Amino acid sequence: MALLGKAAMILSFDIAPEGIVEHDHWHSLEHLHERMSIPGFLRGSRWTAVSGGARYFVMYEVADLDTLASPPYLDRLNNPSPWTARMMMHYRGMNRGFCRVTFSRGFGLGNCGLLIRLSPEPGRERVLHEWLVNETLPPLPGTPGLVSAHLFEAALTPEMTQEQRIRGKDGGVDWVVLVTGYDEAAVVKIAESVLSPASVEGHGGINLVSNLYRMRHSLSSQEAAMSQDCGNPIYSPE
Repeated sequence: MALLGKAAMILSFDIAPEGIVEHDHWHSLEHLHERMSIPGFLRGSRWTAVSGGARYFVMYEVADLDTLASPPYLDRLNNPSPWTARMMMHYRGMNRGFCRVTFSRGFGLGNCGLLIRLSPEPGRERVLHEWLVNETLPPLPGTPGLVSAHLFEAALTPEMTQEQRIRGKDGGVDWVVLVTGYDEAAVVKIAESVLSPASVEGHGGINLVSNLYRMRHSLSSQEAAMSQDCGNPIYSPE
């Protein structure tokens, strides 16, 4: 499996223009480190849209679904740092899903990703699932320019917490397809062919939102721990 855990938190959102620069500093220098210190959080990555759609896609790979309902995680959400509380006010249009990894194949994560948020058409859930996991996604990591392909399915409803109260109620996520690669042109080709909106809809996908993203920062729990062991402090503004 190309991912580090059996579950993941998938987020897509925008940031108010005046908060974008500070958001990226905060997310890289405090927030990713904070999240990676929570037991069961294995890797976090931040991506930005190539064009159109939500500006940000963030993924937290976790050991299992229980991690996303654990007391240490909920404690962080209900007791945000001063910097986090300030940044939450800049969030716009948050969609957040606690998902089970139902398919994952490949070799790590490429720096370019096709992210498709969708729902199965009622009555065609099995058709869509089998088309994705048995036919469409398995051969993609062997295609030149691509390295991994994944399917996530929402399996847990996030609780209302203090962080969410500050930024406003989140929207939900149902199913998510993520294909990553090292060659952007190869990822675009997949987005325009086997995983085009017309193709996905023809196999039972509805409410599609499809966008191309580039990875900007990735941090694993091991890397975060090594950073602290080396004496690198987590930056926080005065």
